[in-house]
Amino acid sequence: MTAPFLSLAQIRNRLILTARWVLREHRPGPDGRCPICRRSGCTVATAARNVIDAAEEVQQRSTATQPATPDRDIPGQTG
Repeated sequence: MTAPFLSLAQIRNRLILTARWVLREHRPGPDGRCPICRRSGCTVATAARNVIDAAEEVQQRSTATQPATPDRDIPGQTG
């Protein structure tokens, strides 16, 4: 399935899965350095963590919003 046919939740999930895969590949070794980048401060792993944090923040924000109370001045919104 290609991206135009995916829902926003599916795209978000794919981003998270890709970021987790990147974190597994760029996990620091026993010497504290990334096995791929060979650096102690791997920017790729940092970017993957930022993607996961942003995706979780969006999810928390969308589930935390309460439904708006209907405005009694606008017809059709009375509950």
